[in-house]
Amino acid sequence: MIEFDSKFHHSVGVAALALALLAAAPAARAADYDVGSIHISQPWSRATPKGASAGAGYMTITNTGNEPDRVTCVSSDASAECQIHTMTMDNGVMKMRPVEGGLEILPGQTVMLKPGGLHVMLLDLKHPLEAGSSMKATLKFDHAGTVDVEFPTAAIGAPAPGADAGGGSMMSGDHGGGMMMAPGGSMMQQKKQ
Repeated sequence: MIEFDSKFHHSVGVAALALALLAAAPAARAADYDVGSIHISQPWSRATPKGASAGAGYMTITNTGNEPDRVTCVSSDASAECQIHTMTMDNGVMKMRPVEGGLEILPGQTVMLKPGGLHVMLLDLKHPLEAGSSMKATLKFDHAGTVDVEFPTAAIGAPAPGADAGGGSMMSGDHGGGMMMAPGGSMMQQKKQ
């Protein structure tokens, strides 16, 4: 029989309690934002590896008004430039392009910016996006106005808030290799060697 002194039992008990509380604690909830007839919910981003030059932000935008509006990303404290991008797959090649003229949100429409689809593209990162921190981006709507949105940063490869784990990541290389920027601003898949 192995015996442990009471200090060991106390340390193990405290560590187990701390882990249990951490696991039971809900994830930090991002704030919702309202500007004019636009409602923004669940903004978030994913951590980036050290040395990454690009990152992404996600959110849900709802137009509660009676006229269409367009959104563009004006600036971010984490990057030299930010844009709204669309992503498509074409013959196994991921292509990302800026949404020219801004992303239109029709009256009554809800648009999700999420991994693998529309997203806020952060170009020329000033520093890595780190899990547990946040970054801020300024969004401009043609009619509703301008709003600063804080994007809490989840771990690399984390699923969207409230989604099941295991969702793909446009930045993690889940499709058999890493991603790289191609001429013209599109992303290309690198095949595993």
